[in-house]
Amino acid sequence: MGDLRFDGQVAIVTGAGGKAPSLGRAHALYLAARGAKVVINDLGTGPDGRGVLRANANEVVEEIRRAGGEAVADTNSVADPIGAASIVKTALDAFGAVHILVNNAGIAHLADFDDISDSDVRKMIDVHLLGQIWMCRAIWPHMERQGYGRIVNVGSAAMFGIAGSAIYGAAKAGAYSLSKGLAVQGETCGIKINTLLPRAGTLAITHLQEHSDRTAEIMSQSAELVAPIVALLAHSECPCNGKGIEAGGGRAWEVAYAVTEGYQNNNLDLEDLAAHWDEVVDRANLQIMPDMFPEAPMTLKPYEPG
Repeated sequence: MGDLRFDGQVAIVTGAGGKAPSLGRAHALYLAARGAKVVINDLGTGPDGRGVLRANANEVVEEIRRAGGEAVADTNSVADPIGAASIVKTALDAFGAVHILVNNAGIAHLADFDDISDSDVRKMIDVHLLGQIWMCRAIWPHMERQGYGRIVNVGSAAMFGIAGSAIYGAAKAGAYSLSKGLAVQGETCGIKINTLLPRAGTLAITHLQEHSDRTAEIMSQSAELVAPIVALLAHSECPCNGKGIEAGGGRAWEVAYAVTEGYQNNNLDLEDLAAHWDEVVDRANLQIMPDMFPEAPMTLKPYEPG
């Protein structure tokens, strides 16, 4: 296989203005090095959302330009539809098209469920889940018209449960499900959407967690080793649609939902279910949930906006 490049392609990477080590920055630099024209989107508040770890989109743009690439900065917020539309407009105004979206922007407030403030709950949902929805909605018509697009939504293994991350994990689970649902529609119009679940050492890790053997292990995994996985999912040769791909330390693997064989009784009642619960949760013969690309899609009734 020859070099996989992005010459003539335009990419938006949200949350890409962070200082190294930073996943968004690494993704943007890698795409630019492979020939993509890149919109570096970042509000500048950093991964904590409070401005303690400042980010700077213009600094990443300058780094790309010094290396001979093309990039522009954008400081709009992904957290509302107007901001998302403005980010897409930045790409169209600067480069005349948009082919790739990497939904990387995010903030994290890690705390027990009953301690985290209502405001911080809203901020995480607004950025991690609604932000990805608004960005996909803003870019979708352009990709659909050109019959081509690649979207990489960034999720997290926190969706499976990590201490202090109930809200963060819930938002990231939504990102995964968003990709699964959009992939069904995208299959009909040349748009592929997948979810990346990255594992890498970033400034956010050391800022949000006390030092431990676990954080040391995470910090040993380079953000730059995640970028090639993003690039393949963003490439015209992307081999999948609707997948969840976890990546870290130079390794990539699929994350998927699975179901047990379960227990069946057409006269099921409470006591019977309790007596056979071990069969309900027996993982001996797990079956992976299939990708939902039906040959005969459902015909929806006309939608009336509320």
